[in-house]
Amino acid sequence: MADRKSDTNQDRKFTDEDLQDLVASSDSGGRVPTSRAVAILIAAVAFFWSVFQIWIADPQFWLAQHIPGLRIIGSDQTRPMHLTLAMFLAFLVYPAFKTSPRGHVPIGDWILAIVGAGCAFYVFWFSRALSDSARQGRLTEWQTADVPILNNFEGLFGTVIYPQVIVGTIGILLLLEASRRALGPALTIVAGLFLAYSYFGTGWLIPELIEHPGRSFSATVNTQWLSTEGVFGIPLGVSTAFVFLFVLFGALLDKAGAGNYFIKMAFAGLGGLRGGPAKAAVVGSAATGLISGSSIANVVTTGTFTIPLMKRVGFSSEKAGAVEVASSVNGQIMPPVMGAAAFLMVEFVGISYLDVIKHAFIPAAISYIALVYIVHLEALKKDMPALGATPSLLRMFLKVAIGFVVAGTAFYGAIWGVNTLRTVAPGVSDPIVLLVVLGLYLGALWVASARADLQMDDPNEKEIRLPVMREVVPTGLHFILPILVLVWFLMVERQSPAKSAYFAVMTMLFIILTQRPIKALMRGEGERFMEELKAGFGDLLEGMIGGARNMIGIAVATGAAGMIVATVTRTPIGTELAGLVEMLSAGNLFIMLLLVGVFSLILGLGLPTTANYIVVSSLMATVVVSLGAQEGLIVPLIAAHLFVFYFGIMADVTPPVGLASFAAAAVSGGDPIKTGFTAFFYSLRTVALPFLFIYNPVLILYGVDLGTAAGMMQAAFVFVTATFAMLLFAAATQGYFLAPSRIWETVALLLVAFTLFVPNFWLNRVQPAFETLPATQFEAALQEAEPGDRLRVIVEGPSFTTGQPTRTTLPVDVDETPPDQRLDQSGLWLMPEDDIVVMDEPMLGTPYADALSGFDFYGTDPVTIAEVQRPADRLPAQVFYIPALLLLAFVIFMQRRRQTKPAF
Repeated sequence: MADRKSDTNQDRKFTDEDLQDLVASSDSGGRVPTSRAVAILIAAVAFFWSVFQIWIADPQFWLAQHIPGLRIIGSDQTRPMHLTLAMFLAFLVYPAFKTSPRGHVPIGDWILAIVGAGCAFYVFWFSRALSDSARQGRLTEWQTADVPILNNFEGLFGTVIYPQVIVGTIGILLLLEASRRALGPALTIVAGLFLAYSYFGTGWLIPELIEHPGRSFSATVNTQWLSTEGVFGIPLGVSTAFVFLFVLFGALLDKAGAGNYFIKMAFAGLGGLRGGPAKAAVVGSAATGLISGSSIANVVTTGTFTIPLMKRVGFSSEKAGAVEVASSVNGQIMPPVMGAAAFLMVEFVGISYLDVIKHAFIPAAISYIALVYIVHLEALKKDMPALGATPSLLRMFLKVAIGFVVAGTAFYGAIWGVNTLRTVAPGVSDPIVLLVVLGLYLGALWVASARADLQMDDPNEKEIRLPVMREVVPTGLHFILPILVLVWFLMVERQSPAKSAYFAVMTMLFIILTQRPIKALMRGEGERFMEELKAGFGDLLEGMIGGARNMIGIAVATGAAGMIVATVTRTPIGTELAGLVEMLSAGNLFIMLLLVGVFSLILGLGLPTTANYIVVSSLMATVVVSLGAQEGLIVPLIAAHLFVFYFGIMADVTPPVGLASFAAAAVSGGDPIKTGFTAFFYSLRTVALPFLFIYNPVLILYGVDLGTAAGMMQAAFVFVTATFAMLLFAAATQGYFLAPSRIWETVALLLVAFTLFVPNFWLNRVQPAFETLPATQFEAALQEAEPGDRLRVIVEGPSFTTGQPTRTTLPVDVDETPPDQRLDQSGLWLMPEDDIVVMDEPMLGTPYADALSGFDFYGTDPVTIAEVQRPADRLPAQVFYIPALLLLAFVIFMQRRRQTKPAF
């Protein structure tokens, strides 16, 4: 057996310790001080950070009701404290260079940690004074003559300096250095370029289109460090309020043992199939994506077990690593716990996190289903064996269907029960629900205590014994409880993500502390109670510290990215870039989407997903919407943001710098570049999906009301159709369906998949989608429309920025307002003049005010309605499914004649 292990591991270039160091270097800091005092200090600060985040999430508001005089700190203080702790830890745990010492903290890093944290703490401590002065543009003055050393800087500051500006300048520089250490140089360089652009405004490197007069040094620093627009703006606010608690929740869940439990579940369910380890890797990575927001940690955690098993059944080193990479990076798009960028969408788009989950669910689910099918096709092509007896697929699908029905029935039964209890006994309903949850927890532990705790398997054992589902499931049922708590508060109670994560974290804290001693008592091992209780405290401490250390990179990334967001809002680049992109794309939306995708991939060579999303969405998301409107395509803002998000997650895959690919290659012993290209090829489904839901937003359930039976039926139909289409797309890209595909069969499968995804494309070429009406009939068409209809108004006029003629498509949704009041209630002000309808600036606060903000309503040329469009009566788009399915049937007929092995 030892020889077998040696043979299996001989290609590995890294030991397990090296892999853990790789994860630590990228996610939590690679420095491990040998000094006990320094290690304790770092752990204490990280633990305090976790406690602080839990405190600001809810307890301070609850205790304020019972403790007179208790002060509640708001976002003007929580964000600076969040960054204070992040910067202090960043300089202590992230070495400056690869050659820097790992075993101790150099004196220079101590100085940087204290000064950097002090600059952020200054904003925390003087938040009230700053809100009354600096954030309103009034700075406290010093004369340089009063401080002789500053005379050397009169060229920069002038004869008057501002102490806040000195603190801000140092803080900005040290934050950029902290981001360089934690994330690499890319974000530091990009943020530095944006700061330079904000300050200078003009220069030989700055295109004339985005030139501006430049901003003073004091104004730039004031905006970036002392206001709530830059470093302490929305990105850092999301990191403070939402992201930390979700990362902490994942760290605690992993420390409790849920990661191994989910992997065992995946292997118990799928390991016996052909190519089973790869399929289990996909499902296991989807589950552990709930725990780890890091693609690299996901690869190393699940890959150390799955990759060797994949290699044993016939996958090459590169393909085994690529499967793990492709499944791990998609963990960030899988609800209910998505990557940090998903929480930023809540603020950038202005929708609830529940809506983000709704829009992201179908693309994420079908992406994972397609990846399972891809590895199945790889197994078929290589004729890979199964590990053990192959289970019955029909029986497996039947069990899964029954499980979903039972789980759904139980969940809706719980909703009905809680609502009934709150109606009958509102005063005691919450304590009763809490007791029921406690009873479920104790019951799950009682079931788990009857079995031995799960242990990590060795993938290099000579004989592989697959776990059995009925043996695995009972051992970790209590891990499902905190996830249900999170989902309950998000989807049923409709609480904010922060409060939902808070309750989930508190549930996890209780579980991680009590699961060991309670199971010891239930097993009749009372003498081990204190030992297990102490071990539970140890797990809790390690989980709290690990969660905080995993947040360091995210916190400094969102702080540094805030500089970019502030520059976009304070300079012309945000508005003028639309014209630049439109010029480069020749006004074609598809070409522009390609440019945005390539831009995201290039930035992804050096930026992590969160920072990549912030940069590209700040610059490009509204451009996608506006250019789509100019082409007559209504692109929802959430679709544009998801487009950017999907390309952003490819940052960890894209060669030559994809870190997840390098991590997988370190485990598999394969070539990292080849692993990255193979993973990118496997991820083509993730690349294609954003284009599809831009042109067919129903794929993200946009406009689908899930609160009605009709909406649920439509969602189910979309899910089934999209899944089928994505499987055909996967078969086409793999060149194998029932047999190796010929070129024309691959083209036919792509054509069928495209038709199932976007049937309107063909219908629009047969029948026009809209009936065109003169502008003067807009009010009449608005009155005649039924509630729920949507009219489209083509608006033309001079651009506010260039003065050149431009046009856009304005969607007008018809609601329940009485027909004769619809125009007045809409906020649109129209002035008919013969055959022309002139528009005045829409009423502020209406959605039309933002949509038409690019027009100059006060210029010489008027803004007018060119035409009005209302939906035309035509065939249902699904009629094109018929020829598509007939073409598919012909492909199946031709491939069945060459088929040599079962398709499943």
